[in-house]
Amino acid sequence: MPISAHTENNGRRLRILVEGRFDFSQLHLFRNAYEQMEEKPDDYVVDLKASNYIDSSALGMLLALRDHAGGDTASIKISNCPPDILKILMITKLNELFTIE
Repeated sequence: MPISAHTENNGRRLRILVEGRFDFSQLHLFRNAYEQMEEKPDDYVVDLKASNYIDSSALGMLLALRDHAGGDTASIKISNCPPDILKILMITKLNELFTIE
């Protein structure tokens, strides 16, 4: 499955794992991963260790997650970025809106 999600820390953290291409074809799966939660977690982790591609629609999906999670007060980490994806996040200055590990 290209997008999977599970809670950690007694439901206080939602970890979303993105595999393969993170693009428009993943929109509904990505959105469902966080919108289907009964209770909103305190923080989110988007794990890209199994991703090999990201496009502009995925950047928009990350911004939509940020809005959903509380905007400027949201706690969202993007973790395990492959070098090419990290470069895109830095060029687009998303490192200023998300914690990148």
